[in-house]
Amino acid sequence: MSVLVRVCGDIDTAEECVQDAFAAAVQRWPVDGVPPSPAGWLITTARNRAIDRARREQSRDARQAAALALSDTDPPEEVGPVQDDRLRLVFTCCHPALAPAARVALTLRLLGGLTTAEIARAFLVPEATMAARITRAKKKIAAARIPYRVPRDADLPDRLRDVLAVVYLVFNEGQLTRADLAAEAIRLGRLLVELMPDEPEARGLLALMLLAESRREARVAPDGSLLPLTEQDRSRWDRPLVDEGRALVRQCLRRGQPGPYQVQAAISAAHTDGPPPDWTQLRQLYDLLLTMTPTPVVALNRAVVIAELDGPAAALPLVEELPLEHYYLFHAVRADLLRRLGRHPEAVAAYESALGSAPNDAEIAFLRRRLADYQRARDARPSA
Repeated sequence: MSVLVRVCGDIDTAEECVQDAFAAAVQRWPVDGVPPSPAGWLITTARNRAIDRARREQSRDARQAAALALSDTDPPEEVGPVQDDRLRLVFTCCHPALAPAARVALTLRLLGGLTTAEIARAFLVPEATMAARITRAKKKIAAARIPYRVPRDADLPDRLRDVLAVVYLVFNEGQLTRADLAAEAIRLGRLLVELMPDEPEARGLLALMLLAESRREARVAPDGSLLPLTEQDRSRWDRPLVDEGRALVRQCLRRGQPGPYQVQAAISAAHTDGPPPDWTQLRQLYDLLLTMTPTPVVALNRAVVIAELDGPAAALPLVEELPLEHYYLFHAVRADLLRRLGRHPEAVAAYESALGSAPNDAEIAFLRRRLADYQRARDARPSA
């Protein structure tokens, strides 16, 4: 920023140049891709805008400042508490002037490397809806000239919730098909814990990601189909990641300040016990999570636990009341419950609905295998 101030003559004009650079990033990165050094790109673009402005003004002082900037060979200075370029930009893009969903979606688009379709799937909305949401966010940035400012220490707590959401959604998108995204999310999670060691939710998110990542090698069968936890070869789990994740969960429990990511991490850690896991403990954890995050997806997962404790007949009404018709796991869970209840035509129809909305080849292969196994078992039964 000091170079820009020398070029522009005052800090307000320098900030306008940085805003121009941020607006240019909004327009160009989705098309050209995120540059290797996003912060360097923004600084260079802002400096070029400042030089162009100085030249247009045709003033002697501006020309001298521009010449000084052009000859300045000092590396860009690090500003603010967040030293990592990408993490700093995630904090920066999670600007409070934008609606929460918009800032998360826009950050995922610009910095997370996710497509609009992938972001829409993460938010359980149609692609057209998400495209419109991102477009509105871009227009607001341009119209309101929302400034690109490196966040200060005081800014971090207010932006942490959205930053955690971005990191987690990037991780989820990378779990099956893009190991690079998952690795980058874990890297950012570790940086967040280092940056904000007194924030238990940052620690909880890291634990959740590590426990999920520990199962990567065991999650897919040789035929490419997804393997649920009950079918995984636990000897293929990454034990150091399991141990690290469980240790982080214990640290969170000792703090006694539970939050959604910590509870999800505790649920994931509970599944490393057994088999079988303690279903009563899992129901208690999901009850707690539902009070914190009362979403249909959490309710769907809780219904799966209820089916293990009280049977499929108790769980099916809980599932069928959920507004998740566009979510493939809703149909997959419903199909499994109908199968267990012997309601054959409805189970087959539910499996087919799940197949029609499954997001990737591994999920599709798993559902096809489940449906084929079910039909073979039913056909093998002796007729009455």
